Amino acid sequence: MPEAASAPSPSRAVIGDSEFDRDTAVTRREPGVYDIGLSAGWTIFNAVNGGYLLAVLGRALADALPHQDPFTISAHYLTASRPGPAVVRTDMVRTGRTLSTGQASLFQYDDKGNEVERIRVLASYGDLTALPDDVRTTATPPAIPPLEECFGPEDGPAPVEGGSAIADRLMLKLDPATLGWALGAPSGKGEMRAWFGLADGRDADPLSLLLAVDALPPTAFELGLKGWVPTVELTVHVRRRPAPGPLRVSITTRNLAGGFLEEDAEVWDTGNHLVAQSRQLARVRLG
Repeated sequence: MPEAASAPSPSRAVIGDSEFDRDTAVTRREPGVYDIGLSAGWTIFNAVNGGYLLAVLGRALADALPHQDPFTISAHYLTASRPGPAVVRTDMVRTGRTLSTGQASLFQYDDKGNEVERIRVLASYGDLTALPDDVRTTATPPAIPPLEECFGPEDGPAPVEGGSAIADRLMLKLDPATLGWALGAPSGKGEMRAWFGLADGRDADPLSLLLAVDALPPTAFELGLKGWVPTVELTVHVRRRPAPGPLRVSITTRNLAGGFLEEDAEVWDTGNHLVAQSRQLARVRLG
């Protein structure tokens, strides 16, 4: 396996000192090549969360491209990632005055030492602070009860050891109306709503929005399905920088067919701004 060069340059995209920042930090080995140790702290039964992985790739692209903010990022999840060493390789596709487009792939090694591509991303970056203030929308924030009337993992039974390490790193409070699955009575509606933040109090930014859209329990649970719901493809649109404070995340599924479902997510900040949207295609177990 290739070894990283000594004294690599740190990425200029690493900011802050929260656990999220540390665990998504990439180290530039050479232009376009970054090393990362994928943390086991963002797993569910040893499966690394797709939003965390997208944030890792997003941070590498923020370093590789002239612009810093993800505007749109689409990821295809090719093989399951695992905690441990990984390499991100980036390529600049095009750069312009307002947008830069790049692609990135994350690689790990299998047990035989063969390099395996885990995720491939295509993204456009820009400057969110330069966008005009004009907003014309029919979208409205989700109706979620106050945070103190919602429920998190700490309010339920003791979790299975090693079952959801990511839960310790999130402030997640679910709308009781979307918690039927946890009580053995799923509603049959493909809906999930929650307050979202990072457990250490770090305020959201464009990169953490890539995590937020994929951090809630799957809507499949409220459809009465159980088990892992692996992401096939995830596209995120970041619309503006979020205001400080907890976010509201709403996810809906309208169509489950052939063992696949879509999840449409909206993320709203404390100023009632729609700060991110996403759609993902995921597989479900029907048997």
